[in-house]
Amino acid sequence: MTLRQVSADGGPPLAGWSALVTGGGSGIGLGCARLLAADGASVTLCGRSAERLAAGAAEVEAVAAEGATVRAVPTDVTDEEQIAAAIAAAREDTGRLDAAVLSAGGSETMGPLTTIDAGAWRRTIDLNLTGTMLALKGAAAVMARQGGGSIVAVSSIASAVTHRWFGAYGPSKAALDHLCKMAADELGASGVRVNSVLPGLTKTDLVQGITGPGPVLDDYLACTPLGRIGEVDDVA
Repeated sequence: MTLRQVSADGGPPLAGWSALVTGGGSGIGLGCARLLAADGASVTLCGRSAERLAAGAAEVEAVAAEGATVRAVPTDVTDEEQIAAAIAAAREDTGRLDAAVLSAGGSETMGPLTTIDAGAWRRTIDLNLTGTMLALKGAAAVMARQGGGSIVAVSSIASAVTHRWFGAYGPSKAALDHLCKMAADELGASGVRVNSVLPGLTKTDLVQGITGPGPVLDDYLACTPLGRIGEVDDVA
């Protein structure tokens, strides 16, 4: 991983910052957590798997700048009390929350629209949209009171470009983008920035079935100007 520049005084550029990363145990969330910690931020990772979070926290600690702390808080982002507890943990060191990366997401509905299970649809929407809303709600309330902060939600190119057989994933990410636009409009006056990023195909556990050699990958690469799959550090 390539580390970023130091601050004007020679120290890490995010020294003294506190950051929360949902979906921090793997994939893009973990890549963001590594870079935040390497740049000096104290990072709290949250996700549903305690085992995966522990392994992720060890990766983050290995590259963390001096003075940056790393926490792992098992959290279901669709549970408002659990996300509130994770936000409280992220504030323990500094009393602030300067940054939040909302990366928790997934899909249970890969396949034709005509065969989607309604329960799987609801769970996917709940994770990708409602989970993001609850984390955004909690983080933004803290940031508005303290006078500023930055929230970045991880969306997908599937929010803006239709992907056949992606089920609830694309629609939920499109709704996430609109949520972030609304939040940015509401929170700008409080000094809180809200953005979403729309990665293309990125090498994570979630898309292992696509990134393996074969005609699907070949088609993705033919449509990608860089001619390669994205890496989590590209997004981080």
